[in-house]
Amino acid sequence: MTTCGRQVAVKRLLLAIPERPISRVTLDVGPVVRGEPGLWASLTVDEARDLARRLLAQAALADGGTGPGTPAEQGVAGK
Repeated sequence: MTTCGRQVAVKRLLLAIPERPISRVTLDVGPVVRGEPGLWASLTVDEARDLARRLLAQAALADGGTGPGTPAEQGVAGK
């Protein structure tokens, strides 16, 4: 649970299609206690790794460290 009241779940989604199995990482940011809607995303393995790298870079910057954050990584938006 985050300090703003949202539950964040990270899971693996496997669609076992015989011809071509599909594996994704899902990110579910649940609604706030006050009922605001949540968000859901399905990421490829590469997208999930990129997001993890950017989250760690932002955490290092927020922590006052000298993490690997570049100017492009310091923005709120993606790549």
